[in-house]
Amino acid sequence: MAIATETVGPGRAPLTPATIRNDRRKGDRVFRGFARGTGYATLVLLFLIGLFLFIEGWPAIHVAGWHFFTTSGFQTIGKTKHFGVEASLYGTVVVALVALAVGTPVAIATALFLTEYAPRRLRPFMIAVVDLAAAIPSVIYGLWAIYELQPNVVGISGWMSRHLSWIPIFKVATPQVNASLFIAGLVVGIMIVPIIASVTREVFSLTPPGEKEGALALGATRSAMIRRVVLPFGRGGMISAVMLGMGRALGETIAVVIILSESFFISPHILQSGGTTVAQLIAVHFGQGGRLGTQALLFAGLVLFAVTLAINLAASAIVSRSRSGAGVDL
Repeated sequence: MAIATETVGPGRAPLTPATIRNDRRKGDRVFRGFARGTGYATLVLLFLIGLFLFIEGWPAIHVAGWHFFTTSGFQTIGKTKHFGVEASLYGTVVVALVALAVGTPVAIATALFLTEYAPRRLRPFMIAVVDLAAAIPSVIYGLWAIYELQPNVVGISGWMSRHLSWIPIFKVATPQVNASLFIAGLVVGIMIVPIIASVTREVFSLTPPGEKEGALALGATRSAMIRRVVLPFGRGGMISAVMLGMGRALGETIAVVIILSESFFISPHILQSGGTTVAQLIAVHFGQGGRLGTQALLFAGLVLFAVTLAINLAASAIVSRSRSGAGVDL
């Protein structure tokens, strides 16, 4: 960077440009290079994962064609080959939506309680408990759900099927309401609560205290202050947290395998027993369908990878338009 030459009075030479050097320390240059290299390496790694899944799974697409996306089942051995991910994709989306419908309100309410209502002395302990809940293994959730949650939820599912059957999603064709997409989504929804709550709480805690105190000083109640200041400030962070939870819900495997009875059919009745997800399909059938089966499962993994990536990109676009702190109006 140089300063422009300036002409002075007669008998004096013009000023020479002065060069301003960016004299970064060696530690700063090393850290900047390391951070930049790590970011590029992450992008390259994602690309290589997708490329590997595409190359290894392409022979299955060569056999099934586009019917891979419109066929349900997994029969890759024998003369009649019948496999696809239509029902699995449907089940994945249903489980994720049920999980978000169950977990998002609870997680946001938990984050608001921890930041605005929890006693100061108990707040660190309660925050630590919520954060540690995210580290509980999936198999623990699955075992708890199969032995404790499901026996208590079956009665609620039966009541919903009897009294709310006029709503298509709550109507069942068979009397069995256990091991359903609804129960699987309920379990996954409980699992994503700590993740969404932890991220959302961090965002809410960054709300400027001056704006909160100003709203209270102007006569707003605490609930009004939350609606007008805290929630608008944390809008972008809440969306990011929900999308992070949805990514976890889309890829959840062990708990879904334990609780969900696998069946390859598409039904709008989420209380009915049976269903499948892409993650469950891969976990249950990996290594059982020969080489073609492995290739089909690898391409199914690519489909799940692409869906998750598309959701994250959409979430990034939404967050960029609703940054935390935008739209705060006292």
